[in-house]
Amino acid sequence: MADDNEDESPAVELGERDPVEGIPVARISSRLHWPVKKSEVVRKEGDETIRTPDGPRTLTDVLEDVDETYFQTEHEFTANIRDTIGTGPIPTADDS
Repeated sequence: MADDNEDESPAVELGERDPVEGIPVARISSRLHWPVKKSEVVRKEGDETIRTPDGPRTLTDVLEDVDETYFQTEHEFTANIRDTIGTGPIPTADDS
């Protein structure tokens, strides 16, 4: 059966995308194995730049402000990171 709406434009307009520096914390946490020591996270992923509401920061810099030294689960890791960096809109590369 043919779709009668083939000639119509998409339901959502996709605009120009502004670049955002850094990567989401979830991308880093998905590459780790749990449980894990904070020092091991720094060794493996510490140089990565993550997105924060205050602009891009290295994971090592963020982890310096985290009191935990051992993360049992991915959820525990991401919760500690989000408690440290906060939540909110992430600035684009032009805003920071």
